[in-house]
Amino acid sequence: MPLFKIGDFNPNYREEAFDGADVKGLDVHAGRTDEKIGSIYDVLVDETGSFRYFVIDTGFWIFGKKVLLPVGRCRIDADVRRIYATGISSKEQAEKLPEYDDSMTVDYDYEERVRRVYRTPIGGSVQPATPRPVSNQPRTVPSDRNTYAYEHEPSLYQMNEQEHQKLRLYEERLVANKIRRQTGEVAIGKRVETETARVSVPVEKERVVIERRTPEGVGTTVTPGEHDFREGEVVHMRVYEETADIGKQAFVREEVNVRKEIKRDTVDATETLRREELEVDVNGKPVVEPDNR
Repeated sequence: MPLFKIGDFNPNYREEAFDGADVKGLDVHAGRTDEKIGSIYDVLVDETGSFRYFVIDTGFWIFGKKVLLPVGRCRIDADVRRIYATGISSKEQAEKLPEYDDSMTVDYDYEERVRRVYRTPIGGSVQPATPRPVSNQPRTVPSDRNTYAYEHEPSLYQMNEQEHQKLRLYEERLVANKIRRQTGEVAIGKRVETETARVSVPVEKERVVIERRTPEGVGTTVTPGEHDFREGEVVHMRVYEETADIGKQAFVREEVNVRKEIKRDTVDATETLRREELEVDVNGKPVVEPDNR
């Protein structure tokens, strides 16, 4: 099962799991000697969000070595903001733990090296990894990477109810948000097109017509002096013609209004939601009364 740093798995873990506080930086003390052995560097959770390990920076205790502490081998005292490592009894035991590094992948083989140290009692040899019996039926821990589960070793990964710890159960819910993103851009402009237009304009031109005719009574004499002979007598007549005056003038042909309309659709999505349920292992016949406050 893959493990994740708590900040990568849930950036809001401070508000959701620790009432706004941060578990990182809390002092870690040995459970028996009360000696300070380091501080919490990080927390590793599995894909369900369950706490599996505290990453302890041992500082000067073991020259800055970082080691893993299963959550079942510690006790949290929220009043003094301190964690007691009940699973680490001596510096020699901590030195046997494999070193943790941010760049490494915590796989099954690495976890087995960690679990082997915590399964070893003080001054003894490695003991079979047998959890507490449930209903007087002992269970053995599968040693195969494909069948192993954290629930097989509650002594390592289940927070002890006797320490009266607050354990929050989580469930997943669908949170629907909308993200506004640009899907394109429309550019609206104008271009000029040309065409050849023809127009016909009727025009008038004046012309002078001279008609010569013989009047009636040709040869009739006139009285001297009645008509004088005037030399240089000229008749003036103005002649006009029309010419086409063709020009261009701009007129409003069409008006374009540009606007946006919102089209609303409904997007349906389906996700698988997970929810944590409380499991209580009972050894013997203790009286367990739920407090439903």
